[in-house]
Amino acid sequence: MTTEEIVEHSKPKLGLFEFVTLMAFMTSIVALSIDAMLPALNQIGSDLGSESPQYTHMIISIFFLGMAFGQLYYGPYSDTKGRRAAILSGLIVFALGTVICLFSQSMEMLLLGRVIQAFGVSGPRIASIALIRDQFEGEAMARVMSFIMMVFILVPMIAPAFGKAILIFASWREIFISFLIIGFGLAIWFFSRQPETLPKSKRKPFAFSDLWASSKYVLTHRAVMMYTLSMGCIFGSFLAYLSASQTIFEDFYSQGDMFPLIFAVLAFSIGIASFINGTLVMTMGMRKLCTLAIYGTIVMSTIFVLATLHYQGLPPLLVTIVIMFINFFFIGVLFGNLNSLAMMPLGHVAGLGAAITGSLSSAFAVPVAMFIGSFVKTDITPIAIGFMVFGLITLICFRFAGNGAEQAPVCNTRKITK
Repeated sequence: MTTEEIVEHSKPKLGLFEFVTLMAFMTSIVALSIDAMLPALNQIGSDLGSESPQYTHMIISIFFLGMAFGQLYYGPYSDTKGRRAAILSGLIVFALGTVICLFSQSMEMLLLGRVIQAFGVSGPRIASIALIRDQFEGEAMARVMSFIMMVFILVPMIAPAFGKAILIFASWREIFISFLIIGFGLAIWFFSRQPETLPKSKRKPFAFSDLWASSKYVLTHRAVMMYTLSMGCIFGSFLAYLSASQTIFEDFYSQGDMFPLIFAVLAFSIGIASFINGTLVMTMGMRKLCTLAIYGTIVMSTIFVLATLHYQGLPPLLVTIVIMFINFFFIGVLFGNLNSLAMMPLGHVAGLGAAITGSLSSAFAVPVAMFIGSFVKTDITPIAIGFMVFGLITLICFRFAGNGAEQAPVCNTRKITK
């Protein structure tokens, strides 16, 4: 071990609580960059001359397109240069994109900045997942991911209120200033506390032949691909709701002042699901929980469709909230487990594996969300149908995955201690 590696690993490993909290906030930059913008969409569209509400919604959806490319870059980068280097460079690119958004004078320039933002934030997201996979595996990883989701969910719960509060005292541009401040604070916390988990002796020198071989392994692994498509389907329908949420509650239901609270209540459902999943996954297993959750979301989505048809596209607000709350509970169970199932066979290529699965699921989810969102004009029936149809496709992909993850090669792990 080199002197640099000794220094790099001389810091004590974080306790589970601080590790979970740090990883949650590192990955939550994504949620903050999305959800804090929701209350400002109409103002941004008006100030920058947006062509239509659907064009303004691209401020949200195009972010995931940028992540799809960023994840493909930062996966191999984190395997070659280490997790800390990927996080540092990603935060720098994220700051650059944020500055472009801050000073943009047109929607096109803002969308460009959002793509660069998303490309950069892929570094912390992918490197954090790989960092977790360096230390945990299987149900243990699913449990850690569930605990991370519990903390992570606080961000989308408060982010719209955070953005709304800034709009009361300033403009939407100050939201981007807050991103710069928060990103800088997280960088200080991470680099002062979290040691590198991929020593130089285990890093893979970049070579196109190795990249091709590793990519081929990931892309031809049936279980990995089917779980990845499952994530893309369920996330695509959820992203359609997320992109149109302001329009739904502020325009369709005339609940502008209550929008942050409604959004927080629905996000809290995912937090509850993550907590329950974290307590059950070690005994029930990921596949059983996913099976129950997929059937649950299909049932609730079917009820949602019937309700929208009965009420001519716009059920009473309370009915919509209750149905979405229950549906989001099942979706919350799926988020952490599907990702962990897809990563199970990829311990030896964790960075690239996280990159490919994350990129493909995002690349699939964005057009799904944009397709569903193109029909959201006067009511929420397209959102309900989207959840139902893509819930069924998720079930098909999940069934095709089989039990391939159980035969996965393993890598170094450590036990979770209470």
